[in-house]
Amino acid sequence: MKIGIIAHLKHPIRKPFMGGLEAFTHEVTSHLIARGHDVTLFASEQSDPELGLRSILSDEDYNRQTLSRFPSHELVEDFISTHHAYLELMQDIDREGFDVIFNNSLNYVPITMATLISTPMVTVLHTPPIFEMKRAAAQEQKIGKIRYVSVSKSNAVAWKPYISDCEIISNGINLDKWDFHDRNDGNYVVWFGRIHPDKGTHLAIEAAGLAGYPIKVAGSIADRHYFETYVRPLLGAGAELLDHLDHAQLNKLIGGAAASVITPCWEEPFGLVIAESLACGTPVAGFARGALPNLVCPETGRLTSSSDPQDLAHCIAEAARLDRGACRRRAEDRLSIETMISSYEALFSEVAANRYLSHAV
Repeated sequence: MKIGIIAHLKHPIRKPFMGGLEAFTHEVTSHLIARGHDVTLFASEQSDPELGLRSILSDEDYNRQTLSRFPSHELVEDFISTHHAYLELMQDIDREGFDVIFNNSLNYVPITMATLISTPMVTVLHTPPIFEMKRAAAQEQKIGKIRYVSVSKSNAVAWKPYISDCEIISNGINLDKWDFHDRNDGNYVVWFGRIHPDKGTHLAIEAAGLAGYPIKVAGSIADRHYFETYVRPLLGAGAELLDHLDHAQLNKLIGGAAASVITPCWEEPFGLVIAESLACGTPVAGFARGALPNLVCPETGRLTSSSDPQDLAHCIAEAARLDRGACRRRAEDRLSIETMISSYEALFSEVAANRYLSHAV
């Protein structure tokens, strides 16, 4: 198939990934190419050129230290640049001859303009309903040209008021890249991801201390104020912030931990850290928010519905005693990227076939 993939433009689609959406887009694009599809990735210019890149936005103003394109006082310019990039793309996209457009933009423009083009579109809902997207989707549903996919059941439920029929395809990871550790190498727990208020890093540190475990924190600082105010004062005395880790180092760190502490402070739609932890054989202790209750079962983790570090500490103590083999099996059964790609391929084939069938009629 000839597939056009529309990427999110907040960050380039390249390693090291700034977040789960960039990782998802990179992985799904590279796997579709490996399976023989003719893929074009519409993304910003510093994205990986091996992904069939077609640049639609300059990265001249992108700062890899601040992880942003413009200073805060220029956010309007950022919005306008992104708007026009998607607008120009959608005005010309029918000329590309794609069988299907795979939209991962988190932007209202491709959804709104899907009603004006002939190429069918599949849109993935990577976030809970956000203002511009939910309005655009509700209006588009009156025509019904887009097939919508949610990355989790909990997120599909959140979108129910705006999208009546939303399929669910769980995110997956490349299990071959994550070595299974049948035992933990050290008496510590791990927290990894972006250090941001939404991720609750400080709560994980507090809970680990209450549970009597040292904690190793690995991740980029996405919110400097949050880090300086809430995280830095807790470092030391059993809480260690690690330098930037490559994949092999992160795999060893996670696999060596007694448990991964995962602390979303919002209704996170998925969270690749869950899949990565289970793939390493490391049980999960965390907050029962977003997708976590659907991805973690009693054999692979312990969750609390509260935000109390003491309750989370009890979860850490119990999770550390769980069978690591069960964690890996959970990842293999539910969270494989090969399963995810096959599901998207089947959906793309169905969408493209329906398009050509309707044209024949």
